[in-house]
Amino acid sequence: MRVLIADDHALFRDGLRSLLEAHGVTVVAEARNGREAVALAHTHRPDVVLMDPTMPEMGGLEATRLLSAELPEVKVVVLTASEDDADLFESVKSGARGFLPKDLEAARFFALLAGVTRGEPALTPSLASKVLAEFARPAASRSERAPATLTEREREVLELLVAGVTSNRDLAERLFVSENTVKYHLRNILDKLHVQNRAQVIAYALRHGLVDRQGPASS
Repeated sequence: MRVLIADDHALFRDGLRSLLEAHGVTVVAEARNGREAVALAHTHRPDVVLMDPTMPEMGGLEATRLLSAELPEVKVVVLTASEDDADLFESVKSGARGFLPKDLEAARFFALLAGVTRGEPALTPSLASKVLAEFARPAASRSERAPATLTEREREVLELLVAGVTSNRDLAERLFVSENTVKYHLRNILDKLHVQNRAQVIAYALRHGLVDRQGPASS
């Protein structure tokens, strides 16, 4: 098995690398943030990325969504100290194949990691029960919950939309990114807010006060 470690804590990366290599797992690279994780995954094409969800520059969940879209054959397992159910559900929605606590016993960790390579989800029984219960609920019931937290870049896109900058080209120029990157962020915003198009995004943002409307953006 070939693994990429993505975590912003050097000591944790060192310890995890030693543990993995002691069990015959090849660590192909280490990333300090989500942006590095995406770039290194493209370079090394690991079987599994062990992803910390909270990292600087680009968070682990945003990196997971990018990898799910660009490298679906690379399996992401979120490895976290968080016990928040919302983090679990958002990880699964982002495309993660697993969500494991960092205090998991080594034997259980390696058993679940091996299962990922066979297409099995890496979830402890209690977390699997929570996921099943959440996604068994009617969609209408789930949509009544507060929308998932937008990333800083997604909020920038949303603010520009509300200000009247609505074309992919104009958004890309304002944000100094490619149009494909704009499309990626827009897709995430639509998914998170449970809406179908840009007009609905703007209406939702204004109705729920997600951004301050300060008039049309200057050209």
